[in-house]
Amino acid sequence: MEEFFYCDEDLILTGPLWEGWKCSEDEKKHLSRFDIALQSRWVEKMKLGLFRYNLGNLKTRILPGVFQFVAQLNIERGLERRKPQDIQSVQQSFDPQQFNFNKIKPEEILFQIRKQFVHKKQGLNAEFQIQESELEIRYPTKSVTSIQSSSNITEKNCVAMNKDKTLRILAVINVSPLEFGHVLFIPEPTLCLPQILTADLIEFGIESIFLSAHRGFRVGFNSLGGFASVNHLHLHGFYLNHKLFIETACTEPLCPGKSFHILSDFPAPGFLFYTDGKDLEELAHNIHKVTNYLVAQNIAHNLFLTRGCQPGNPVYPVSEDGTRIFIWPRQSGFGAKEETAFNVALCELAGHLPIKNWEDFNNITEASAVTIIQKYLLPKEEFLQLTSELVNLLTE
Repeated sequence: MEEFFYCDEDLILTGPLWEGWKCSEDEKKHLSRFDIALQSRWVEKMKLGLFRYNLGNLKTRILPGVFQFVAQLNIERGLERRKPQDIQSVQQSFDPQQFNFNKIKPEEILFQIRKQFVHKKQGLNAEFQIQESELEIRYPTKSVTSIQSSSNITEKNCVAMNKDKTLRILAVINVSPLEFGHVLFIPEPTLCLPQILTADLIEFGIESIFLSAHRGFRVGFNSLGGFASVNHLHLHGFYLNHKLFIETACTEPLCPGKSFHILSDFPAPGFLFYTDGKDLEELAHNIHKVTNYLVAQNIAHNLFLTRGCQPGNPVYPVSEDGTRIFIWPRQSGFGAKEETAFNVALCELAGHLPIKNWEDFNNITEASAVTIIQKYLLPKEEFLQLTSELVNLLTE
């Protein structure tokens, strides 16, 4: 299996971020090694006909209004997307008889991702030979040692690391994509983990945002009851070439010492963690405390990770290099009937609306979108009570 290796020095914490579109020959210089690897392999899989439909250029409308919702017409996803499994609890156990990611076709895998705990002077980009004539990257299939030596990494400046602690992530195409580059990040599929977040996967999700030089790369998670369609642990990753209101939306502090805030100026109130790229293990631990509490209370939830500015009231944000991690507790959708226009999951709560049909795409307004979204939120009193409980949890 092809492998993609990265280390802390590959994380893009500051500096200019690209806001362009897809990976073409003229534009590859703006992308990171991670972007080029993911995009080029994804395009190859599309050319091979491994998706349920050809995504093409999605028709997009920015809905008039304060929140600038991004509506996209994606009829095929509404028709071809795998129907959600029968879920009765956020805590539901993995069922090997149901569809799971051990049953996918091997050719749907892009590569395996592994973090190397090394310090280096030269980037690992040298190992990836970008072809001039087409969107293609050749991956090293040799050992870790060969990759390290090709990047001038010596044994002296490598940090010793128990290999058993290295998280292995499969990057796999989503055969029913909602946007360009839509992939699933699946940790060790053979472990058969249910769709309940782990601290390691949360940390990888944050790092994947920092691995990308494309401001529009987003990562998200749907819990069981939060419109997850497969009870097998995974994250979603995709590119959306449009700004979202939540990237700079106003917030109020809840536990500033834990970088825990509340998203106050948005139709879908939720919780926010923020990071500039430092102390990611501790941050992931705190996020995991919150999501674990939600699981224990059988409260469905969605996460969304995106580049964005520091919390507060950023009228004129100085920088949007950091990462915002949103958590929306919500009404569980066990056995719920699907909405006609769009289902409310990770991207819809963030203001990105994949629409299933022409009529709704042409007629939807900000007000009608808000009405659909708010049907799935917790009642105000329940949300306030949960907020108090989470503050106590993080300040114990």
